[in-house]
Amino acid sequence: MAHHTHDNHKHEHSLSCGHTKIRHGDHIDYIHDGHLHHKHEDHWDECKIEVTDKNPASCTPVQSDCSHNEDCGHEMVPHGDHYDYVVNGRLHHVHGDHIDDHGPVEII
Repeated sequence: MAHHTHDNHKHEHSLSCGHTKIRHGDHIDYIHDGHLHHKHEDHWDECKIEVTDKNPASCTPVQSDCSHNEDCGHEMVPHGDHYDYVVNGRLHHVHGDHIDDHGPVEII
């Protein structure tokens, strides 16, 4: 299976490295600079959360006290063809004048 690798990744992620960890299928991804990293053999893969029934990309407005931007403090993760923000274990997506809820993620 083809996958995108993160070249020259010098940081060695671990359960105690300090980066937020998300359960993603059968492995754990580490949120690092807006990317999801997953150890694969001798390198790090770039992952993204797939659009599924659990994590749809549909327009489902949610109340949010945050307008979400690069400085808001919520971590960004790739989801399908866009980025979402992780807020209290859920994916929030800025969509026009509102925020959509794109489902749960399991923070470890």
